[in-house]
Amino acid sequence: MKKKHTNTRALIAYVTKSGVTRENASVIAGVLRDKYGLKVDLVDLRKTSSLSLAKYKNVIVGSGVRMGKVYKGAWKFLEKNDFKGKKVVLFLSCLEAGEPDSYDHAIKKYIQNTLTKYLQVKPLAAEAFGGRMKILGFTIKDNRNVEKVKAWAEELGKKLGK
Repeated sequence: MKKKHTNTRALIAYVTKSGVTRENASVIAGVLRDKYGLKVDLVDLRKTSSLSLAKYKNVIVGSGVRMGKVYKGAWKFLEKNDFKGKKVVLFLSCLEAGEPDSYDHAIKKYIQNTLTKYLQVKPLAAEAFGGRMKILGFTIKDNRNVEKVKAWAEELGKKLGK
């Protein structure tokens, strides 16, 4: 049975190059729609030049990481928008976060020391998921964990409704 929230509109804005962050955004959107009845809009920030946040109470921003850097489109989006009064959530996809030995480092480096410095508000939640590396179209490493993404989205749904 779906739990219906009063704040039913959410935006998931993401930046992806290899597609992993889009895949994670889609999983998160599916859980929020199916389990919590939220209306979720998915927006690829590389394909959208301007975006009004007026109709959203919940804003989820996702980014990939390549060569040790969060994608520019994600932090530019965080930097140029006013999130006061909104529930803001961050997530990222990177190989480092998919490895138990480097997960904490990924959270600190990419979320705490990079993404949050562009926000004027404290994020409601933040998480990092594994990623995928391709060279010449061939996957050479993939440490995504879709079940982790789903479980996090389920917990997130509870927070967005309060």
